[in-house]
Amino acid sequence: VQLQAYGGGLVQPGGSLRLSCVASGFSLDEHGIIWFRQAPGKEREGVSCIDRHGSAWHADFVKGRFTISRDSAKHMVYLQLSDLKPEDTAVYYCATDRVFGIDTARNMARRRASEFELWGQGTQVTVSS
Repeated sequence: VQLQAYGGGLVQPGGSLRLSCVASGFSLDEHGIIWFRQAPGKEREGVSCIDRHGSAWHADFVKGRFTISRDSAKHMVYLQLSDLKPEDTAVYYCATDRVFGIDTARNMARRRASEFELWGQGTQVTVSS
């Protein structure tokens, strides 16, 4: 059972990236996925979440700019980042949990990062001109 995140990179302000999270050993129809990010010197914060029913949640600071989606057949969750800002610079992680992962996206987003047991390795997103 594992998650692998990839797709980060260096992008100019206003640019776009698509992050991917591959889920192995479990079904996305049974567990949701949440994306967190952590900037240097800051706590890990929830960004977007998609639950096992396919419902999505986005943090206010990314609404209208980021979109989460999934392809359950491919075991993939995507996070489309658009209109990127320098403050979006961070390491982005995908995560889930055997227990909390069956909840709604909104409830998953209320959980602290430390409560999630399974993490991808993180992918760096740098927004800079």
